Amino acid sequence: TDKQGRYEIEKQIFTDPDAQSLVVRTTIRALKGEITPWLLLEPHMANTGVGDSGEAQRGALYASEGDVHLALRPAVPFETASVGFVGVSDGLTDLADGRLDNVYETTGQQAGNIMLAGGMRQLRAGEGLSRDFVIGFGPTRTAASSAANRTVATGLDEVLARFNGEGDRIGWEDYIASLSDLPRIAEQSTDGGELAYASALMLKVQEDRTHAGALIASLSNPWGDTVDATESSTGYKAVWPRDFYQVAMALMALGDAETPVAAFRYLPQVQVRADTPGNTGATGWFLQKTHVDGQIEWVGVQLDQTAMPIMLGWKLWKAGRIDDAELAAMYARMIKPAADFLVDGGKAGILWNDRQITPPWTQQERWEEQEGYSPSTTAAVITGLTVAADIARASGDPASAARYQAAADDYASKVEARMFTTAGEYGDGRYFLRLSRNEDPNDKLPLGENNGQPAMPEDRIIDGGFLELVRYGVRAADAPSIVATLPEYDDQTREARFRVRYDLNGAPGFRRYGNDGYGENAETGGNYGLGGMTPGQRGRVWPIFTGERGHYELAALLAHPSADQDWNTAQLNLIRQTYVRGMESFANGGLLLPEQVWDGVGHPTPHGYRPGEGTNSATPLAWTHAEYVKLLRSLADRAVWDRYAPVEARYASPGGRNPR
Repeated sequence: TDKQGRYEIEKQIFTDPDAQSLVVRTTIRALKGEITPWLLLEPHMANTGVGDSGEAQRGALYASEGDVHLALRPAVPFETASVGFVGVSDGLTDLADGRLDNVYETTGQQAGNIMLAGGMRQLRAGEGLSRDFVIGFGPTRTAASSAANRTVATGLDEVLARFNGEGDRIGWEDYIASLSDLPRIAEQSTDGGELAYASALMLKVQEDRTHAGALIASLSNPWGDTVDATESSTGYKAVWPRDFYQVAMALMALGDAETPVAAFRYLPQVQVRADTPGNTGATGWFLQKTHVDGQIEWVGVQLDQTAMPIMLGWKLWKAGRIDDAELAAMYARMIKPAADFLVDGGKAGILWNDRQITPPWTQQERWEEQEGYSPSTTAAVITGLTVAADIARASGDPASAARYQAAADDYASKVEARMFTTAGEYGDGRYFLRLSRNEDPNDKLPLGENNGQPAMPEDRIIDGGFLELVRYGVRAADAPSIVATLPEYDDQTREARFRVRYDLNGAPGFRRYGNDGYGENAETGGNYGLGGMTPGQRGRVWPIFTGERGHYELAALLAHPSADQDWNTAQLNLIRQTYVRGMESFANGGLLLPEQVWDGVGHPTPHGYRPGEGTNSATPLAWTHAEYVKLLRSLADRAVWDRYAPVEARYASPGGRNPR
């Protein structure tokens, strides 16, 4: 619905399973006064926005760049159709005075950033209009037109039935029905399961259709309206093993028996090997960011991204999704090289990166910005090595098993010594740092400059990464170091630059860390990166962390349950009402969870965001949907879904190695 209440638009968007085409079924209703609906199409062919050509007819709109073509066919011919160059002669620019003054049928020999426009008949107040549009794609104009025509000939109701999987047809309804745990975990929601079911669909569509198991971070470009489109930009439409792991684990939580296995089998494609193009250095670690076909984009070494593929494999094995034979084969091919790197490290040698990595020191932590000792990264490394030891034993390699476990024990014994300050700036001075540059967490070394923000002493930067130590079982929820950090993490009296927690929509919300600059400019309201990296940029609240904290609160409750079951039930319901409902409140009207929501600090941007509303960052973010699903599963099971039993038994249980 228009924010001024003048009209409302309802869209149904689906694909034809049997053709290279997309259907948009649209209903427009005039609520106040007369309106004239227009369809606007800014194509960005071949993944760029500057080399397109177009043609506009009442019966079809066409766009192309090289051998990439589209043809849009309206079910009812447009009243008027035009094509122009954005900001100069396009329909939207022309309509600024309320009417189309110029009509252009073609862009001619010139290519550029184009927009196509198709006008429909005028609607009076209270009147509605339904229109269907089919967009076909192909290597030629004829092929694109044929794809659209094939869909029209099938009949759009039939195409929708095939898409959904009605009756004997195979479609999305069949996929949802195959998720054995979805109905059970949806009962833990506070919205009747709406976001749970939407999340199931959203997570599955992150899998590439040409490379089975390739799970991307998001089908979006954050702040895409100001991203330079002169060259192709992947944005978040790429593989990060960390986001990949979150999605695969959430799909497992839903009861998807196939996609997580396909994902695990895909992972060797993004692991650094001796034959990885351009590699002259250490092997076994996983590439920072790649295209779905394995093409390298970023090459920073992030040790959590090397541990998580091992963790996923162990979970699949214990769940019976892969058998001992496949586990042994993947141990030799992928898991052992990864675990060896987590023990030995090595010198990277690919593209610009030639750093020596000595675990658990990491070149980049989970936010890809800082080097040093990170609680969240170290939690994953300890977990990965512990379950790698279990896999090595099962694969007949006891010597490696002992080596992996010894390294994990060493790393676990030094967590507090390396990353827990006892002389910090805040509170009583005792808390986990976001990251320690070296093995002395009390030396107040500055972290590196990032996202336009100046370097700050490490003890002034707090994040929630320490909670991952509890999630995986490296530390108990009531470990002194964990409990000591919570007051500093929760402090809402700190100045805005360093404050992390913001309660929004009645729910706890958290930024990535203090001094985060990955977000809109608090001074001007401009998008992130607009005009370069500037000090005014501010990272906002990420809904992921509401789920992360909910997992911690569940772990804390389970560590000390009451003999009074009614009390336990009441506490579980409190977690649901606080953290599950909180995440649900951050979803937009289309049930998509964003990367960030507005925290109310500074200029509200031209969009006029309200606190708790999603910003122009990546939406939907697969990790956010995954965290929500995992929280539902954890509550349904009354056990943290990402907890690893061998890790918990060794480090967080009475008699374990956790310092008390």
